[in-house]
This record gives sequence, structure tokens and C-alpha cells, in this order.
Amino acid sequence: MQDYSGYGQPPEYGSGDYGSTSPLPPMPPPRPPRRRVGLLSYLAVAVAAAALGAGAVVAVYHPASSTSAVAQPSSRASAPANPLPSSAVPQPSNGSGSNLSTQQILAKVQPGLVIVNTTLQYSSEEAAGTGMVINSDGLVLTNNHVIENSTKVTATVVSTGKTYQAKVVGYDVTGDVALIQLQNASGLHTVPIGKSSQVKNGDSVVAMGNAEGRSEIVSAAGQVTGLNQTITASDQGGTVSQETLHGMIETNADIVSGDSGGPLASASGQVIGMDTAGDSVSYNQQQSAGFAIPIDNALNVAKQITSGQASSTITIGYPPFIGVYIGKGDSSSPQAQAQNQENSGGGFGGGGFGGNGFGGNGGSSNSGCYTSDANLQVPSTIAPVSSGTLVLGTICNSPASAAGLTSGSVITALNGHTVSSPATLGSIIAKFHPGNSISVTWVTPSGQHKSGEMNLTAGPPQ
Repeated sequence: MQDYSGYGQPPEYGSGDYGSTSPLPPMPPPRPPRRRVGLLSYLAVAVAAAALGAGAVVAVYHPASSTSAVAQPSSRASAPANPLPSSAVPQPSNGSGSNLSTQQILAKVQPGLVIVNTTLQYSSEEAAGTGMVINSDGLVLTNNHVIENSTKVTATVVSTGKTYQAKVVGYDVTGDVALIQLQNASGLHTVPIGKSSQVKNGDSVVAMGNAEGRSEIVSAAGQVTGLNQTITASDQGGTVSQETLHGMIETNADIVSGDSGGPLASASGQVIGMDTAGDSVSYNQQQSAGFAIPIDNALNVAKQITSGQASSTITIGYPPFIGVYIGKGDSSSPQAQAQNQENSGGGFGGGGFGGNGFGGNGGSSNSGCYTSDANLQVPSTIAPVSSGTLVLGTICNSPASAAGLTSGSVITALNGHTVSSPATLGSIIAKFHPGNSISVTWVTPSGQHKSGEMNLTAGPPQ
């Protein structure tokens, strides 16, 4: 098997654990076939529990939430202390050219696979996906949407059953690629890497992954049915959160929820793609389709991340974090932002703005802050200003909470730059690093004008 030892050991990027969380609940039984929603679904698994019981398993990209904790990716994030040159990464193998059975391919690839579990504390969810070990010291390739918004990441090596805490090394939102590092791992098996540039229509392939979040690897055989495909993927619930991906490999292999980040392997047992999106239901007699990122493309992103090459699309480490819940969109009116939130149809209370309630981590009435969005409400009293970003709530122990921001406040400026909408707030914060100090100006619900300094912390990857 190929050992991508050239990647080396990534540096530390902070704790990667943003608060006390509950362990993953037992996975529910397989869900019934879902209806086609018109768009392809990303293939992570979201799990609802506690407040909603052991709920259904759904395919999601972004939690179906109409709020967001402001933690935008920064292309200026710190690079690794000892970045490795791209030339240090070994070249993929051409493979033997032999045709193996599905079970033989599974036996060849599975020792390098991990089950990825994430806690999305601030959006009241947990999720699961798959990852591929590309370095014997525990560097794992997966999809960005598997680790997106995560406050805690763990990975279980399938071949040994051992579970590791994991930290995010870097990610590419537009390419949907992420690297995580298993902590204190060594001597791991790696997946055998092939060349996606040599893949042809009609080639036999086997897709593998943590299907339906069952914490075991399931394989599905098929053929390549298309190359260089451009797709738009969203969460299964049909929210507006979408992403366009280019250069994808299309297959009729049965790729399902939980397979995200798993391998698409050739007939010789070489990984030629990373499972990413699909629709497991046939429609009008058409065959279901799955899509994988070519492994050549995914590894090119991995090389940039390990060598510290941050860019407008690639973030190294964790993004800066202020810790406020805000609405979405470009409206400059706080009153309009509140109205849009109420009209979003996401629901409140245990459901939490369209997300699934989890673990009772709701608001804290004593401190006026929240540990998740499970009980988040649109504020009844809003600062009397015509422009700015409405704060729906602050996250406990965050910079915003420490500075005294409260629900109903309106942020009007950051470091002297006018904040005119939620989108503006995110774009300004994205220019900073964790550890930076920024000045924030806001108006309280009672109309008081305040300013304060906030030290940005490391937030969940976006």
C-alpha cells in the first residue's frame, strides 16, 4: 500500500474541542428511500437525538439552519511551522491492471479507512462520514462538508477499532476537500492511491464508506458513467445552501449517506476518487447517480494544505471566531433581518432554526448566552438603528459574550469598518486570524452605543 509519508506530521492548531459535548448516540436504523429533491445531496449523515429522540438519518451538507455562528474562513490563516514542499509527496501508483472481485478490493482498501464523527455543538447536531488515511502517522483525507461547522472531531480506524481525537489541518470550501490529523497516531495503514487521470467511461469501480452512519464500511460496485461533470449539491432537505463542484467522476455505484470522504476504487483496488454527492433514488426510470472528486484533484489540495499554501479558497488550520448567531443575507436593516428570520420556517425551541435539537444544550437564561441554537429565539427588542448586523444570540464563553454583546444588539462597525449586513460582518472577520484583537462597535437593545476589544479565538471550520 502507498504510504504518503511525505506529508509528515502537521503542527498543532489549537484544541479543536470547543466545549463539553455528549458522546454520539446510537445510530438509528436505515431510513426509508427518500424522494428526489431536484438537487444532488452531499453524503454526510446528520443525527438528531435527546430532545427529539433517536431521529431519522438524513443526508446534509449544511445543517438546515437559518442562523450561523460567525466563524468565517481566512485565507491568511497561519501556515504550518515546517511546511513540506509538494515534491515530498510520493506519486500515485499505476496499479497492477488486474481485475479484482468486490471483496478483494474492499480487503485491499478498507485497512486505510476511518469512520469520522463530528459534533456540531453550535448548530445542535452531530454528523458522521468517512475518511482515507494517506499518511501512516494519521493524516486523513475527507470532504470539507464532513467537518464543516464541527466543534469536535473523532475518527475510528476501521481495521483496529481504535478511536482518535482529530484536529483540522486545513480545508478547501469550493473544492470540498479537507485534511484532518489523528492525534498521537502512528503505524497506520494507508489507502492505495491510483491515478484519476487514467479513468475512462465504462471502467468498473467500487464505492466504499460509512453507509447510513452504521459505523462500518459497506461497498457498492458499479461503473464510471461520466467524467469531468459539473454538479450542484445541497442538503437533502432542499435548503438554499448549495455548492457547485467541477471535474467530478460520475458512477452508477450506489453511493449513499455516510459515504462522504470514502474511496471510489478501481478494478485493481486503487483509489481514484473520493465519494462526495449522490442521489440514491432512481427517477423516471433513470438510474441513480453518485459523484466523486478525482483523487488527483483532492491530493493537489492536500499538497497545498500541507505546505501551508493558504489562498482565497484554502484555509490552513481553524478560522477566526467571534461567537455570535446572526441571520443570513445582504439586508442592512436589523428589523428586516429579524423579519426574515421569523419567516424562514426553520422553527424554534427544540428544533432550533431548522436544525435538529441535540442534547438539551439550549440557551442559558442566567447568563443570556447559548451553548447551541436549540432554544434560540428572534429577539423581541432590537437596537433602534437602521443599519448593521442583528445579533440573535451570543455563544457562551465566546469573545462576543465576554465583551457584553447580547441578543437584540446590532453590530455597526469592526476596527472602524462599517458593518452594514450579516454578509459584511463575515467578510470583515475573515481578514483576521485567531488571536487577533479587534475593536467592535454596537448598539444595545436599549439604544446605548458601546465599543470594546475582542480577542478572536479559533472557531469551527466553515
